Amino acid sequence: MGKKKLIRFKDIATMDYVVEPTMEDIKNDAFPLKGKWREELFKNDHPIILELGCGKGEYAVGLGKKYPQNNYLGVDIKGARIWYGANTVREEGLKNIGFLRTRIDFIEAFFGENEIDEIWLTFSDPQIRKPRKRLTSKLFIDRYRKFLKPGGIIHVKTDSSWLFASTLEQIDQHGYHLLEKTWDLYGEMPENLDADTREILGIRTHYEQIFSDKGFDIKYLKFKL
Repeated sequence: MGKKKLIRFKDIATMDYVVEPTMEDIKNDAFPLKGKWREELFKNDHPIILELGCGKGEYAVGLGKKYPQNNYLGVDIKGARIWYGANTVREEGLKNIGFLRTRIDFIEAFFGENEIDEIWLTFSDPQIRKPRKRLTSKLFIDRYRKFLKPGGIIHVKTDSSWLFASTLEQIDQHGYHLLEKTWDLYGEMPENLDADTREILGIRTHYEQIFSDKGFDIKYLKFKL
């Protein structure tokens, strides 16, 4: 492991808004913040929005800065990536943004019933050969149901036609409610979107910028269960 990564791992371990669960917490269903994120971490009763597979946390940070009345939690296993967003939180003194370092496979172990209001999936791995591992597969959606409030919205932003088409199939097959979709977000952004939504969708992650520069169309949809 590189020296910079080691330094970043040590640094995030000192940040009280970056949570790193143990395997014992997961195995024993003993994660101490489950059902208590608002009171214990955020110290308020505001809605909580997750960014799953957050990478450097661009969406969690961008949304958190725009909407201080909400709480945002970025989730990723890569601590060296999380450090970038966590460092921004520290430098700018942002109080409504946190990070959870874990594999998303265990996501239901960390939240109580109806604890989460919305989910963002930003440039998730399309898992072309392993459809069950896609973050919009029924396997994962059923995990989200355990903690996403009724009517909670799931946003998907991706460069992958595989993941986008698969998600649309899942929505149709399982009777989820499609609210918005576009195969080319910046080429055909829906005219009925308000200015705030346009600004939100204009947040670009590190990976989105890479894909856009290579000429990939960025796709977006949102749905609820």
